[in-house]
Amino acid sequence: MSETLPVYRWRLAPDGLATRRQLRALGLRPGGQEIAAQCMRMSRRTGTPRVAYLYRVDRALPVRPMTSRKWGALALAMLARRTCPQCRLTFAYCMPRSLGMCVTCAFPDESATPSRDWSA
Repeated sequence: MSETLPVYRWRLAPDGLATRRQLRALGLRPGGQEIAAQCMRMSRRTGTPRVAYLYRVDRALPVRPMTSRKWGALALAMLARRTCPQCRLTFAYCMPRSLGMCVTCAFPDESATPSRDWSA
């Protein structure tokens, strides 16, 4: 990529270019192609520029189908994210990464139903 990429304003890119998410919604993937252009806008909160890379839709390839082994690996990974390493219980939600364990193990001194004085 020796030449400079074309830069478009946010939501003003020409037809035929799409972001990775837009390609995925169409059932496509970039397929190893180079970035064709980029969209930029300024972040309202931080004032820093935000960039979205654009790929050519006509060069995109279909998404590879999930195999049974991939589905199995994904199921095991999600099971590991839902299992507390401390108490080994499996929950219906993923463990908070900030705690590294379930809430019950992270805060053992607090009761299950916190009593709060709402009158104060």
